[in-house]
Amino acid sequence: MSFHTVEQAPARLNRSELAVPGSAVQMFEKAAQSDADVIFLDLEDAVAPDDKAQARKNIIKALNEIDWGTKTMSVRINGLDTHYMYRDVVDVVEQAGARLDLIMIPKVGTAADVYAVDMMVTQIEDAMGFKKRIGFEHIIETALGMQNVNEIAAASKRNESLHFGVADYAASTRARTTIIGGVNPDYAVLTDPLEDATRATHWGDMWHYALARMVVAARANGLRPVDGPFGDFSDPEGYKAAAKRAAVLGCEGKWAIHPSQIALANEVMSPSEKEVTRAKRILEAMMEAAKQGKGAVSLDGRLIDYASIRQAEVLVEKAKQIAGV
Repeated sequence: MSFHTVEQAPARLNRSELAVPGSAVQMFEKAAQSDADVIFLDLEDAVAPDDKAQARKNIIKALNEIDWGTKTMSVRINGLDTHYMYRDVVDVVEQAGARLDLIMIPKVGTAADVYAVDMMVTQIEDAMGFKKRIGFEHIIETALGMQNVNEIAAASKRNESLHFGVADYAASTRARTTIIGGVNPDYAVLTDPLEDATRATHWGDMWHYALARMVVAARANGLRPVDGPFGDFSDPEGYKAAAKRAAVLGCEGKWAIHPSQIALANEVMSPSEKEVTRAKRILEAMMEAAKQGKGAVSLDGRLIDYASIRQAEVLVEKAKQIAGV
């Protein structure tokens, strides 16, 4: 291991993150009663320009008056390139900062963007006498943001998670697609002709590189990587497949843009009983090996060593975190 120690962000459960428009007050109570780990009340894309001011008031009222239980609460502010952003930060933090855990910053392009919001939030918290510090979630959804993702991830002690905003990222990179988070049949390879002259088409995941790069930046800075939206909420199997790919790459959670996606995210992003059982067996086997002065042993016909311990500990710790909900 490097001599450099990576400081980990707060260990919040972040399997499912439910998006709720700030203008849709009828959805607030249902969201509070849902099984989502994190809820972000949205002031940005899901709110029309004429409704921004009222949505801000709705969110402040909801944070103060609705019982959100132990859920982690976030607010997605408008972008730094809009005139809505400063009032989002000032009004929400001043009037509802006591119940706010996170601020979600969209379209983060540079570390300076993070610094700007950090400065505002710090001044407000100090002026209001808040003891709890609000964390930051950053959506990486532009080519500029992906280019600077490493600097963004390290830009503030408030940073807790990076999220992949697939739709705006596709627009920013001018990707030839209009889907949100799904696959594209044109992103495929065609095999050479087989003996019978037939050829097979193998689809790929056009978002693999971007998501993998974001995961590395997040983990290298102790942050939680979270996969963003899957637009077709009538396709649960497609959603689960996308979530599984993200989980395999190291993501801790995925957005739910519809309540039906919450359970799917929680299922996929939770280690299975089989996985946890095997992880515990690995820890037991390595503990016994250590007593015998061994650094590696065989378990079920496979080599396990000290690296296996670290892998197993991650699964066991996640299971304990979920059990504590």
